[in-house]
Amino acid sequence: MGPGQRLSARQARTAPLIVGFGEWLQSQRLRISAKSRLGEKLTYIHRQWDGLQTFLHDGRVEIDSNAVENLIRPIALTRKNALFAGHDEGGRAWGRIASLIATAKVNDVEPFAYLKATLEAIAAGHPASRIDELLPWNFEPSS
Repeated sequence: MGPGQRLSARQARTAPLIVGFGEWLQSQRLRISAKSRLGEKLTYIHRQWDGLQTFLHDGRVEIDSNAVENLIRPIALTRKNALFAGHDEGGRAWGRIASLIATAKVNDVEPFAYLKATLEAIAAGHPASRIDELLPWNFEPSS
């Protein structure tokens, strides 16, 4: 569906459910101690309430963040793995390469082809003043 259709469907079907959930949330917050573990969780939901409803006002917004979380999960894992690179500079180098690979993927660029072409361009004397040309979103694979 397009954003307009999604928005109409959400306002017709989902908005009443969210209103009902909001009322339930408020009634539970009055019943349960804010210092209890459950009370803390309910308070957290309450604090995030406006953000939770964003998808009801903009059809372009996804109902969940799964797509973004799936994109950043490998980055977070690589960051954790880089802690065991053996040396601070090794970890930083690992982080730089992992960042380039993740950025290439996000820009629908095949990482190996991108890294190979970029390193070859640098080795061939690509000027540092034109480094922007080597960024993943500017990459043009050769035929």
